[in-house]
Amino acid sequence: MRTRVTAQRHPRHPHDDAPDSEEDFRRLAALPEGQQHDLLRKDIVEAWLPMAERLAGRFRNRGESDEDLRQVAALGLVKAVDRYDPDRGHAFESYAVPTVTGEIKRHFRDHMWGLHVPRRVQELRNRVRFACQDLSGSVSDRLPGVAEIADHAQLSEEEVRAGLQALESFSTLSLDAGLRGSADGHSLADCLGESDPALDTVVDREAVKPHLAALPERERTILYLRFFKGMTQSRIADQFGISQMHVSRLINRSCHQVRDRVLRETAGCDTGHDKGRPGRDKTD
Repeated sequence: MRTRVTAQRHPRHPHDDAPDSEEDFRRLAALPEGQQHDLLRKDIVEAWLPMAERLAGRFRNRGESDEDLRQVAALGLVKAVDRYDPDRGHAFESYAVPTVTGEIKRHFRDHMWGLHVPRRVQELRNRVRFACQDLSGSVSDRLPGVAEIADHAQLSEEEVRAGLQALESFSTLSLDAGLRGSADGHSLADCLGESDPALDTVVDREAVKPHLAALPERERTILYLRFFKGMTQSRIADQFGISQMHVSRLINRSCHQVRDRVLRETAGCDTGHDKGRPGRDKTD
């Protein structure tokens, strides 16, 4: 037989929508796991749902739907029911209220912010937002200044600026969003720059240039013909009247020398010939 939770209110409860379920919690703690335990647990949760939904109502108009807020509050209520220990001597609502409220705040922190913002900055944002709301009716049609907000919220002006910046971090702007005043359909992404891979090539060429110039003329010419003119090792060997194997050794030795000198120059110390050695140039 299904047990019903007593709906009678107790005068010591600070919340009007708090049922008197002290005895039900004691019975729940004494029941073993099973159908009767689950039914009583469900009845307790349903009896306290009005309070959880009222707590969720405090967070309306903050970018989350009322239905989602109620679901998060209900989840917090279930956690409170499961973790509450009636033997500690405290009323359930004194445990449930911070548990439900904390679950809602955690939901906002983990799921609603478009950017990761430290908890301290989130708290500053809330204090600044509430201060702006309080001051909106006393500063005519203009927005309150940083000094006014700081004085009202009892914060430093630096903290107010951090809170104001966090106000803009709650939701992000899509890169596909059209620019204000743009009649040709340009989006924010059209205005963002990107890394030019050619810059790395320029840096590398400038780094090796003085060390290439320090090589003997024959080695410089062989490297130029191989890597800038695309000639095969066999054709280079014919041009210099040497073997293709000798050309391969000259290319590898020259590359090792240039690389080692660049590394020593970058690190400020001798890197040795065994670190960062390039692979051999493939023969034809």
